[in-house]
Amino acid sequence: MAGSPYGSCASGGGKAGPVVTREPAGGASTRAHAGHEGVGRGSTAVRSGASGRRQAREPAARTYARALPVVPVRARGLTIEAADGRRYLDCVSGAGTLALGHNHPVVLAAIRTVLESGAPLHVMDLTTPVEDAFVTELLRTLPPGLADRARVRFCGPTGTDPVATAAALVRAATGRTRVVTLADGHEPVLDALEPGQAPPAGLLLEPVRSEAGVHPTPDSLVRHVRARAAERAVPLIVDETGTGVGRTGAYWAFEHSGVTPDVLILAKAIGGSLPLAVVVHRDDLGGPDRHDGAGAGAFRGNQLALAAGAATLAHVREQRLAEHAAALGGRMLMRLRALAAEFGCVGDVRGRGLMAGIELVAPDGAPDSPAHGARPGASAELATAVRQECLRRGLIVDVTGPRANVVRLLPPLIVTEGQMSAVLDRLADAVRAVDRHHPGDPAPLRGERTPR
Repeated sequence: MAGSPYGSCASGGGKAGPVVTREPAGGASTRAHAGHEGVGRGSTAVRSGASGRRQAREPAARTYARALPVVPVRARGLTIEAADGRRYLDCVSGAGTLALGHNHPVVLAAIRTVLESGAPLHVMDLTTPVEDAFVTELLRTLPPGLADRARVRFCGPTGTDPVATAAALVRAATGRTRVVTLADGHEPVLDALEPGQAPPAGLLLEPVRSEAGVHPTPDSLVRHVRARAAERAVPLIVDETGTGVGRTGAYWAFEHSGVTPDVLILAKAIGGSLPLAVVVHRDDLGGPDRHDGAGAGAFRGNQLALAAGAATLAHVREQRLAEHAAALGGRMLMRLRALAAEFGCVGDVRGRGLMAGIELVAPDGAPDSPAHGARPGASAELATAVRQECLRRGLIVDVTGPRANVVRLLPPLIVTEGQMSAVLDRLADAVRAVDRHHPGDPAPLRGERTPR
């Protein structure tokens, strides 16, 4: 892909925002140019401190956890600028929600168009021009085998709403109740599809189990399960919440395996940074009156989210960002796998496209399976240490997996070669500082600009 439209951080309207710089070590002042209220001399410490106190009252289960003391004041593309003037490369992207990064111009323009039109910002179950544009663009991205027979249901924006909607749909369509999930062990799923067993109402799988530690489901297994499910007339539900809209190097991750699901769960990136969730399904599974409304919610189909989502879907398609994710993601994974050969604390690297997990492993003999409520295992401590070292170097990553020992990278699809090189350099340096065979204590990098 050609260069990014982003240089340094800018404010949301396309104008250059105030540049906040940090004094060298030992300097006493923070300078703010262009007079942004609340980010001037003496105010950043107050603002950061107040935000930090508020943050401490929030629960620990956060994407940007309390362990990451960053108070963002503006963002653009891959870059977040904090209240203290430091800039960070954001490789969390709202857990994959920000396919185009922060404040992408096409998203902002779509939102402004709705705001300035006088159209309603929230309606339920009424067809609007904004909703029609979103559905049209969504169907354009789907394979013909699904798009030609698709029904679209808007759900509440929480993570559970579209899953509940999909489950209610297949239960109503089949008259059965059990929905089987393909997780770590696939044998129970295959057993449930054997002749002689009561077939389930539906089979749910994720093409990549991101929250479980970034585990791609093998394409061969997806094809095998699809064939077995079709033989037993069991609807196949594919959850693309974290993998859709180009993230894995295909527009939809199920396309890697060549299968077509019966039901598709979509969320996160389809809202263009705003909350939106959708279930797409074959028309013969029923109309709007054939499920119990589970997961529907009062806030389904928000107009601003539909506009931002349609703009995002179109931009990813038109700019061929899925292909960009496949090419750049392949090089990213190659370099990450080199870390496993170089550093003893890196056990495995997994991923697909611009979604990667780096599994940290404990030294021999270190406890790594704590009982519930006990202190984190040694590998989790290593992952936390890598995250902190990344933060010192101006890189934001998160930690996932059942043992909290997988460092996850989810850069936006607009990331450039130069930006990715900077991300991987900082990550490698952070791992080097943590690895017990490569001790080090480098000074934190301050006031860096995002590579162009």
